[in-house]
Amino acid sequence: MTNGGKSTLSKGLHQQIPNSCIIAQDSYFKDDAVVPVDSNGFKQYDMLDALHMDTMMSEVESWRRDPQSFLRQRGLNPQHATATDDTEVFVLIVEGFLIFNYRPLNELFDKRYFMEIPYDVCKRRRSSRVYTPPDPPGYFDGHVWPMYLKNRQEMESMVSGIVFLDGLKPKEELLNAVCKDVCQEIERLRGKLQ
Repeated sequence: MTNGGKSTLSKGLHQQIPNSCIIAQDSYFKDDAVVPVDSNGFKQYDMLDALHMDTMMSEVESWRRDPQSFLRQRGLNPQHATATDDTEVFVLIVEGFLIFNYRPLNELFDKRYFMEIPYDVCKRRRSSRVYTPPDPPGYFDGHVWPMYLKNRQEMESMVSGIVFLDGLKPKEELLNAVCKDVCQEIERLRGKLQ
């Protein structure tokens, strides 16, 4: 969900997990001029059609083909990885508000986490951020929150295995819990590679 803490958690995971990198969905928004407008005059940013999902998928596929090269191209040095190390596990952190609504992407995930916060906290956080273009008056209640509810319902009808996280918990507590879970998955995958 918007302003739930996705980016903060993703950055924390990236700092703690070797051979990881982040692909953030917010980097793939289409140009403002081509984002559709609804009958209330609100830009429809909270829809997959507002995103270059094909480009995002291309980046994910590039990482899947050669994660070491992908890391190097972004100025990140793979840690402890050699061309002959068959037990090294690379982690791609995909972060975004609609990643579970895009089936081709969602099918690739080993782990799924969803940050939740209540309506009032979400609205307060959203109003304190600066967006380009800025949110027009009434945008949160007239578009953002209703679209969140719609997208969440769609997500829950098509995706299983999501771990729901309480975005009101301390950041460190959330990071530690998710990092522990991901590190257990890394060890499991390492065991399969040996």
